[in-house]
Amino acid sequence: MNDVALRVSGLGKQYRLGAPQQRYATLRETLSRSAAAAARAVASPFRRSSKDDGERHFWALCGLSFTVGAGEIVGVIGGNGAGKSTLLKILSRITWPTTGRAEVRGRVGSLLEVGTGFHQELTGRENILLNGAILGMRRVEIARKFDAIVAFAEVERFIDTPVKHYSSGMYLRLAFAVAAHLEPDILLVDEVLAVGDAAFQKKCLGKMEDVARAGRTVLFVSHNMTAVQSLCGRAIWLSGGRLSDDGAPGRVVASYLQSAAVNLTEQVWDTGGEGGSGHDKVRLRRARVRPSGDGSFPITTRTPFQLEFEYLNLQPGAHLNLSVHLYNEQGIMVFNAVPVTERTWQGRPMPRGVFRDTCFIPGDLLNDGVHRVELLVVQDDTNVILRKDEALVFEVHDTPDHRGAWFGDWAGAVRPLFPWTTELLEPSDPAEPTEP
Repeated sequence: MNDVALRVSGLGKQYRLGAPQQRYATLRETLSRSAAAAARAVASPFRRSSKDDGERHFWALCGLSFTVGAGEIVGVIGGNGAGKSTLLKILSRITWPTTGRAEVRGRVGSLLEVGTGFHQELTGRENILLNGAILGMRRVEIARKFDAIVAFAEVERFIDTPVKHYSSGMYLRLAFAVAAHLEPDILLVDEVLAVGDAAFQKKCLGKMEDVARAGRTVLFVSHNMTAVQSLCGRAIWLSGGRLSDDGAPGRVVASYLQSAAVNLTEQVWDTGGEGGSGHDKVRLRRARVRPSGDGSFPITTRTPFQLEFEYLNLQPGAHLNLSVHLYNEQGIMVFNAVPVTERTWQGRPMPRGVFRDTCFIPGDLLNDGVHRVELLVVQDDTNVILRKDEALVFEVHDTPDHRGAWFGDWAGAVRPLFPWTTELLEPSDPAEPTEP
């Protein structure tokens, strides 16, 4: 492994739940509370607390251990409350661990919140100088980077204005510029892509890549799985304050997404009795989403998959077909699919029995997000005899493929990958080559 930049060993951080806010007390209040506590202890020395220690305390991190080599870009992922921000605060020396050790070898620059370390009353110029001094830099070092910081943040006109008057976008741009340009050995970034426009996101990612190429270390906390897979060479997954997985970003992200899924990718119904899904003409038996290939989840925007529906036809000679309505999370119908290309039973009378219909969905069609399937069973082309809302619910996840430097939302109900060509029609300089 490269030289170690970060070493976390058995790290734990405990918080007390429901602790009252501290305030200054008078001497009389202090003496009264002390006397009351002593009296309670004498009156009932063996009285048990109304809440045990587990109910009064919460471990944000518990027994966390890992190392990060110098020059690595490591993504830290996990759900809300997993301990990601607590970890960065300990590494930044904002808070101290309850147990274990966190060794940080080198100067740390951190962007944990918008404007971390900024003084509201100071100007942008003064805050740059202050942050540089906090990082242990000499004034000449800060001056050498000053123009690049201001240009990156695009706040030239407002550099001598107190930052309390900045917009949130200006605040974030300057905060990131300071953290990234003052040459820290280790850069800690928490959800920098959650705010800012597309151009700013691109600049941030490019700067983090520059920092890593210079041999410095980046610890990048984000809920943007596409950015983690594209930017990072390694991913760490935290769950409940513990290390769940550590390794290649694609594998770790896939495991995390699969575990976090709350999808309804399969339903099975009893086709007998009154509790089944259907009535005296047709009954649903099963519905499921099945990814193509090895059948493993998650489904990404590039994954082909099938929608399978099994049903019991109770009418000999019935003419049935299914109609699949697919909605995205905004409630927009993405498509309505019917089996017009099916040649075995389409338009023919169907005997009594169990049938399975499979609708094949190609990759590079759906956009990312949660999708809901409404299933209709139609008799004689027009008569809907069964309607099942939310027969299936599944999520399509983003993928870094074909994204370039853009990591924001991709607009639209679908996300097809169309063939595309670019031609040079009129070169401005005939001497220049016309082919790449």
